[in-house]
Amino acid sequence: MTEGALNLLSREVTLSMVATPSEGFSCPHWRSNCLSPTGEQKLDIEHLGRASTSKPPNDGPLWEEALVGKIRTMSALQKSQVLEAIQCHIREHTQLIRKEVPNAGLQELLAALNLELRQPLEKTFLFHFYGLILRECSCVDLVRRHLASLLELSHQSSGQREGIAVAIGIVSSRHMQEVWATLEHVGRTRFLRTVFTSPDSQQPEPDTHWRWAGSTSLLCYGQMAAHAGAQILPWVDNIVSRMVYYFSCSRYDNILKTSFLSATIMLLKALRQNSTPSYKFSQIPELIQCLLKEPNFLTTLFREKIILIIVGLSNLRPGLKPMVKSQILQTCLQSLYTLPPTETLRSSLPPLDVAPDVTALYRKSMQALDLLLQSLISENKSVDELCFILQHMEPWLKSDSSHERQRAVQTIFLFLKYVVDYVGLTVSRLARHPREGSQEGGGHPLHAGPPDRPAHAAVEGQGARHPEPRPPVRVPPPAAADPAEGTSEFTYLNKMKNFEANARRKSEMKFYDLVKVLDGNLTVAQHTQLVLTLLRGLCSHNHLRCDLASQLLLMIVEDHSIKAEQVAEILQGLFQELPSIIFKNALQTVMQAVSVLGTQHTQETVEVILSLCHPSESVSGSTGLSQAHSTLDREQSSGGCRQVIPLWKALASNTQLARKVLTLLYVKLRLRPPKELIRFTQQAELISLLALGTIYELLYTREYKATVRWAFAGVLVGLLTQLRYLFELDVVDGISDYQEDVLDRKPLSPCRTCLEALKGLFWTTNYWEVFAYLKLLRGWELFEHMETYTEGVTLLARAMAHYDCEVKAVLGQAVISLKSSEERDNIVAILIITEFLNSHELTQYMSRRTVDNFLSLGLNNPNQLVRAMSLKGLSSALMHPEKVMLLRNRLAGLLDGFVGPEPKDLMGLMEILGDILHRLGAQGVGATSLRMAQHLLQLFDDEQADVRGGAILLYGDVLYSGGKKYQQALKNHAFQALVPLFFHLADSCPKVVMKTKLTFLRCAVLLKWEFRKELFGKLAWGRGLSAENDVFIYTVESNLGNYHRFLMQALTYLSSPDRNLKQAAMKFIRGMLQDYFPDLCICLRKADVRTLRKHLEILKQDPDSMSRRFYSSFLEDIWELSQYVTH
Repeated sequence: MTEGALNLLSREVTLSMVATPSEGFSCPHWRSNCLSPTGEQKLDIEHLGRASTSKPPNDGPLWEEALVGKIRTMSALQKSQVLEAIQCHIREHTQLIRKEVPNAGLQELLAALNLELRQPLEKTFLFHFYGLILRECSCVDLVRRHLASLLELSHQSSGQREGIAVAIGIVSSRHMQEVWATLEHVGRTRFLRTVFTSPDSQQPEPDTHWRWAGSTSLLCYGQMAAHAGAQILPWVDNIVSRMVYYFSCSRYDNILKTSFLSATIMLLKALRQNSTPSYKFSQIPELIQCLLKEPNFLTTLFREKIILIIVGLSNLRPGLKPMVKSQILQTCLQSLYTLPPTETLRSSLPPLDVAPDVTALYRKSMQALDLLLQSLISENKSVDELCFILQHMEPWLKSDSSHERQRAVQTIFLFLKYVVDYVGLTVSRLARHPREGSQEGGGHPLHAGPPDRPAHAAVEGQGARHPEPRPPVRVPPPAAADPAEGTSEFTYLNKMKNFEANARRKSEMKFYDLVKVLDGNLTVAQHTQLVLTLLRGLCSHNHLRCDLASQLLLMIVEDHSIKAEQVAEILQGLFQELPSIIFKNALQTVMQAVSVLGTQHTQETVEVILSLCHPSESVSGSTGLSQAHSTLDREQSSGGCRQVIPLWKALASNTQLARKVLTLLYVKLRLRPPKELIRFTQQAELISLLALGTIYELLYTREYKATVRWAFAGVLVGLLTQLRYLFELDVVDGISDYQEDVLDRKPLSPCRTCLEALKGLFWTTNYWEVFAYLKLLRGWELFEHMETYTEGVTLLARAMAHYDCEVKAVLGQAVISLKSSEERDNIVAILIITEFLNSHELTQYMSRRTVDNFLSLGLNNPNQLVRAMSLKGLSSALMHPEKVMLLRNRLAGLLDGFVGPEPKDLMGLMEILGDILHRLGAQGVGATSLRMAQHLLQLFDDEQADVRGGAILLYGDVLYSGGKKYQQALKNHAFQALVPLFFHLADSCPKVVMKTKLTFLRCAVLLKWEFRKELFGKLAWGRGLSAENDVFIYTVESNLGNYHRFLMQALTYLSSPDRNLKQAAMKFIRGMLQDYFPDLCICLRKADVRTLRKHLEILKQDPDSMSRRFYSSFLEDIWELSQYVTH
């Protein structure tokens, strides 16, 4: 097996049990298989991964060497006593194998044995320890007795099976004969009793104690192979025969399949390290026969692993016989080609708790098939072998199903490309007599279709003309080649090939020289016609002709012979021919020529490409999580735009050119004639609208990502002023009836395009916090109406100031816009500047005197809004530092309004407090922020929706108002608010829910959670139990070690009068008990368990049936928890 294939198999085998049912366990409501595999399933994953990726036996855990040294100093009696103690301990803790064995118990056992280990211990440590002691024992009877006792343990859990196999493998490295005899005895006396039961008999199901004994045996033989070292070869055929026997006789399920694959992988790795090329294996075909059994749907990576294992087995000696190869090829092709079309793979799955990513599974399986074909041809590098493989695919080219034909064509293409690039075939009689090969193969796929017709078109036509069923293929074995005659003809063909290549190269060089001579003596019109002729040559189906045309085009462009007046006609001609270029290397050369042309004539190139189509016509997606939908629609809605995007990408080949392009688009965006000078029929032809649509496209173009970030400030101000300009033109149709999560092929209106571009600017430049702030406050909707436009700009500037989003650059652009003669520029500029006065970083970029000068300039502006906002800025706390203390004192006095039995007008009070916080901005309120946060936290559960919503929203502002000195204290306070905020995500009032989402996200940002952006995605667009589960996982996993604090906080909500909060608390507690039970056993105390039991007892008499069911469901878990909590 190749090194790459084996590494790929080892790396990915841990994923093979994803979405595989695990020994009867089902996922609870709050379970997430993505972040935290569950129960037996998790153990199966870890077992398979360790089995396949473990280190060699002589490279054991870090503690093994020290442990073996201590074992060797022990007497025989001491070893026997230790073995008995470990055996007793294993039997006592069998029921805990699904969870971590308590470290306290292990340490007590090790202390009793005078052993101290500081490293973290694995789950299979006791079995590993057990195996090491047995390995070092010299008494054969003692070894046999303990091996028999070890195999008498329960085989029900995967962890137990893994542990037994690890111990058996370790012992076999020194006592192979005894281990083999013991396994043989167990197989005869125990295994046969559980498998040879008639399906029609009335006997009960086998005891679960021995139900999966066959899986344990498979793992044992795999571990024996892994630990055999240099003695693997004398035992390998016996081991393989036993693996085949247990696999064939055992109950077939995913557990058996997993164990068999794991054992086979360990065997392959052992053979790779210790086998010799001369050794011949006798059991390989039988082993392959066991592997060729898999269901007709994709739910795991089993199919890929099976093919990769066959790749490894095919490299062993002797080589596979033709009949075995034929069976492998027929089975693998049938298994993959007959799968439903890619777009319907998911809908064809059987019912599963968690649906896998079938697209990824299919892609990996097809890659494994390609590797199998490459391995077969690499083992026998002959044309006969090539035809032998291709003949198995030929029937699929005649399939009635188009997706099967397409899969066959793709496989053949990749296979032949590999053969051409990496395999030197031996020329045989098929090479000398092509028609003879065609007759034997029933028509070679390379000979289908006329010369200028694409291969896939010929195959499709052939399938349409001959809709025949797929009969089983009986393939004759490859014929032997005559080495002497083949070598002679190969030498002759090679000389001819070199001669033709040299002749073609010389003729091309002469032609280049001829074109250069002509190029310097043509008129502009003649020169243009020459270039257009080359463009037409790009559409040829002859690869040499197309490549020659592209190279000549590049040579002419690089020679600086194209004038500015030629650019339009040349690019228009290229635009027409672009869809017909079928060769990738020729297309790359053409794009290189476009880049050179853009460097020489940037402005003309941008103007021509801008006029080729309307990019906004293909825009019908949305920002953020719907970006994939947007890209899909942009590709499907307009053929013209799909062709023009590569031209824009070509202009981004170097940084300087890309910046010039974006700068020119910004200039075009600002070409805004007054409404009075525009006729209605001309609106769609406005150059600013074309620039707007193109900018939107480039936001989502990877090649322009860095350039957009560089031009962020200019693009932002340009989009804000463009949106106001469109309002002035009254082209607002379609801006408000847009649904973000609905795919729509209709093109966006200009206003909607501008707004989506504005949103996309923040998302694609990774300023997602600003995007999220407006999204969760519904601030983007303010931009949909002229009346609320200024509020939207103000809110956007406030978010940017809060998150320090390009403050310096945007401030510079705003100052330039404030000096503009356009009213719309002045309005946008003053709104941004006044909000930036609250930024933490403003004074680093601009002095107070400079700010005062600019604001004073606004006092003379003819627009009333500009004058009012300038005056507001001049009266801010930044311009008058003495106001800071006055406002802080005023705020401290207002906090007394929260105190009292019945506080009056809480909404008014919170509004004033919020205004003061905003005015203080970067100055902060110091220690008062902690008092204010505490008062607001108490209002989270207020009966009035407006009060609790206002308190939750204001709480998010308070968290950022304490300054650096009180930042840690506010973080601690934010942690206390996480559980209440999480529960209010299920509040009965939708407005409260939206405000809670924002504050919850701001807490996550403050606490620097790892999955902040993913959390926002779930809060903004997630729906149903899946989204709730993900938010739960993000919350708990981001606060490791605080599970018990979360649980204790949630208990208080079990007695909440609000039904929604109470149900949310029950869901939360259920998730904690089911997903984090082992962690709770460690961190909870006896007093905590009593408190938990006390709160649950209240639900016993609850009139709500759901509460009573919750009590009944988890009463046993609480009892079990009390047994494990010891302190």
